[in-house]
Amino acid sequence: MTQPAPDPRPGDQSPGAPGADEAEQERQPTLLEQMGGVSGLVYSSVPVVVFVLANVFFGLSVAIWSSIGVAVAITVLRVVRKEPLQPAISGFFGVAIAAFIAWKTGSAKGFFLVGIWTSLLYGGVFLLSVLVRWPLVGVIWSYLNGHGQSWRKDRRARLAYDIATLTFVVVFAARFVVQKWLYDQDSTGWLAFARLAMGYPLFAVALAVTVWAVARAQARQKAIEAEQVETDAEAEARLREKYADPA
Repeated sequence: MTQPAPDPRPGDQSPGAPGADEAEQERQPTLLEQMGGVSGLVYSSVPVVVFVLANVFFGLSVAIWSSIGVAVAITVLRVVRKEPLQPAISGFFGVAIAAFIAWKTGSAKGFFLVGIWTSLLYGGVFLLSVLVRWPLVGVIWSYLNGHGQSWRKDRRARLAYDIATLTFVVVFAARFVVQKWLYDQDSTGWLAFARLAMGYPLFAVALAVTVWAVARAQARQKAIEAEQVETDAEAEARLREKYADPA
């Protein structure tokens, strides 16, 4: 008589088993990791500090080439260390464009011009996404993690992402207003300070709100899915009872 095959134990899955593959796929990089991690945030500030210090002590030309050189060195370092390449490349081009504008305008404050107007552009895009009911925080998060856009059907989940997106709108608006005023006042030193001071702290606030919004939206989706499963089970039970044999 053929013996039935024993049921596999949950803990006996090999690394190549389907369960192990699913576990590996469940581990998604966090938003901070996707942006280059803490090191990426630190690296982004180094060229700015070098530019300002070099401009004070050696003049604009040295400041321009020093900031570009530091950006190149950071990019090479990240490549050698096999860290995420996209943040390194975007950071290098950001510094290069800022240095080019400073050279064209002949003024150190031109180094910050791109960042100022970029803040205005980003703030406008994020605000528009809320107005058209496609809040960018939810869209970007769902796209990066492959969760789909079903959250848009639930008003509470969409509201959570609206709040997170509007937080970024406030952050970008604050950066633009303060830094544009300092730019007009020719306060290059304070402009550099504002860029750094309004970078990490405000980003941390927006990130915290984003984490809250994601947790709230995902909880809502799970609750809706559970309700749907319960509803389907009740409907199936009623059908079985209706068509059951009267024996």
